Amino acid sequence: MILEPIQYGLGAFSGSLVGFTLGMFGGGGSILAVPLMVYVVGVPSAHIAIGTSAFAVAANAFANLIGHARLGNVKWRCAGIYSVAGIFGALIGSSFGKMIDGQKLLVLFAVLMLVVGVLMFRKRGAVGNPGAQCSRENIHKVAGFGGLTGIFSGFFGIGGGFLIVPGLIASTGMPILYAIGSSLVAVTAFGLTTALNYALSGYVDWLLAAIFIGGGVLGGLVGAYSAKRLSARKGMLNTLFAALIFVVAAYMLYRSAGQFLPA
Repeated sequence: MILEPIQYGLGAFSGSLVGFTLGMFGGGGSILAVPLMVYVVGVPSAHIAIGTSAFAVAANAFANLIGHARLGNVKWRCAGIYSVAGIFGALIGSSFGKMIDGQKLLVLFAVLMLVVGVLMFRKRGAVGNPGAQCSRENIHKVAGFGGLTGIFSGFFGIGGGFLIVPGLIASTGMPILYAIGSSLVAVTAFGLTTALNYALSGYVDWLLAAIFIGGGVLGGLVGAYSAKRLSARKGMLNTLFAALIFVVAAYMLYRSAGQFLPA
């Protein structure tokens, strides 16, 4: 795929926005990446946008994971269980996703975002238990949420952070800041699994992905610092996270509406 120089510049800018949201929310980077690839950078194929963004988000998530780990925001056992279950789900989901029309995928993606946004907004005031861990009592819930999240992640070509964060909170009761840090382990794993599957079908633009990642590393540093500051304000991260999801979903539905309306 050949793009204009300005499109690669827009790719770097878009990557910085994705990195910032990954660092700040643990999720959101993936839900921004696909729309930014399609509507800002101008990638002509929805499947290439999905495959390329999956790899870029995985790389940016790993870079942000390092920062959150240094701040002590990662519960490794929970993240590991969630990730392993999700990898199998991502393989299944991405295989089915490649069979669906790209524009229909974008619409379904937007609808899913609205559902998750409503759930996050309703629980915006929940504080969570800082001592929450994964044990025999809740391992089945963690693995179940992980597998289901992986299926959605692979199907839509997303890192899945905006699903992983509420999934970790629901299955363990941990505070959102710990869910954000822990989710980056799964975002990295899901993204790489999905990207590999799409790459085998030629749906990854490696140059654009590299530029996107470069911008994302810088944005992620700012995002991780912002998350630490905002976590002290009850419900603020949850509210901002939900608002971001609503805005992007509404825009995607608006842009996709023309594909299904009669001429």
